[in-house]
Amino acid sequence: MSWFQTDRRRVTSMRLVAFDFDGTLSDSEMTVLLGRRMGVADEMADITERAMNDEISYADSLRRRAKLLDGLEAEDAEEAYDEVTLRPGAAELIGRLRDAGHHVAILTGGFERGVERALEKEGVEVDSIVANRLPVRGGRLTGEVEGSLIEGTKDEALESLADELGVKLSRTVAVGDGANDLPMLEVAGLAVGFVPKPAVRPSCDAVVASMYRLGKVFEGYSIVRKPDQ
Repeated sequence: MSWFQTDRRRVTSMRLVAFDFDGTLSDSEMTVLLGRRMGVADEMADITERAMNDEISYADSLRRRAKLLDGLEAEDAEEAYDEVTLRPGAAELIGRLRDAGHHVAILTGGFERGVERALEKEGVEVDSIVANRLPVRGGRLTGEVEGSLIEGTKDEALESLADELGVKLSRTVAVGDGANDLPMLEVAGLAVGFVPKPAVRPSCDAVVASMYRLGKVFEGYSIVRKPDQ
């Protein structure tokens, strides 16, 4: 009998749903959008892919990418953040989760400004955002990166948020695609891979390729109601 069938009761009452952002809620890769304005998009994409496949550490990859942005004008960075978008159906699914009374969080090694812009564009809110930042000095990016998800891992972030909310880890859901999502996928009560990388797939209880299918998984676990209910 499958995990889906045997543990369905256990996940029915989950209240904390944590999403990765780049590659999951969004198909925009923020560092690549930023890199285009410095002429380093190809280098950005290569570093990102290596990190997502667990070939180099995420912290190392993030610092390398931030260094490539040293000197980028803050105005150009803001324009790049404006290009970040949510996947089709993501805003609606977030709304359904919140309407069902769940705490929706975004845990991302990406950048807070881009996440906020994408949500604002769709007129949707989440309950928590844990993300990194690219500091600015003298109107330009410094080439550094700040935030709790550089060295810190997403399992720690998920555990901290669950503890703060008084939610057991068995009542959490994690949705992600890359190697830096593995820690939270491995500790969550339900782990869903969104077109996961090969190194990530074995740790997923379910795998989807669209927000529509993710909604169906959530319906199957009674995390959200079916539209006709």
